[in-house]
Amino acid sequence: MKAGGLMTMCFGSLLIACLRTHQSVGEWAPALLLLARLIQELPVGGEYGTAATYMSEVAGQERRGFFSSFQYVTLSGGQLLASGVVMVLQQVLTPADLKAWGWRIPFAVGAVASLVALGLRRTLAETAKVETLMHRKTGSLRALLDHKRGLLITLAFTIGGSLYFYTTTTYMQKYLVNSVGLDPKTATNLTTDALLVFVLAQPLLGTLSDRSAAGATCSSSAAASFCASCQS
Repeated sequence: MKAGGLMTMCFGSLLIACLRTHQSVGEWAPALLLLARLIQELPVGGEYGTAATYMSEVAGQERRGFFSSFQYVTLSGGQLLASGVVMVLQQVLTPADLKAWGWRIPFAVGAVASLVALGLRRTLAETAKVETLMHRKTGSLRALLDHKRGLLITLAFTIGGSLYFYTTTTYMQKYLVNSVGLDPKTATNLTTDALLVFVLAQPLLGTLSDRSAAGATCSSSAAASFCASCQS
């Protein structure tokens, strides 16, 4: 499995951790921040799909839902770790120190975590068969278009799920502070607790999908997400 995506994310996190401030470089600061964020985030799509496919392949048909659920466990676990780091920094640093230099620490931690993930990846075995890898359509757009219906269904679930997930886990903390008026510590604690519940629920729902029709489980999950977003 290639490591370019992880190294790119590591590089982007390091760029943000070492970024010059607006006082020193002026208008270049937000432009460099945008560039660093693009470098950090663009590889995520490729890494996400690769990890999801790998876990479903190694799981087998009987426990595919359970093992695949750990895709969101690890994704949310990373956000949970980030929230935990922020909570610790809010306790040990003053608001002035956090705004001055403390905000760089989570990005440095993220860069180190990327290197740890890279080391773990080197221990993984390839799941694809040699005949599959040698097929002329393997990895091509033509092979993807041979499954148009499955592609459209996957896109629909991914777009809807990603919109709900990132709105809840990324935007909600800022909404609670800027619109609701909660203090940053309370907002961080609330979003962290909600993320923890989400993480713990994934293996249970994955097991449910293994024991019931996958379509029914997906529909129920989508309906629950819609209702939760309406309540928010």
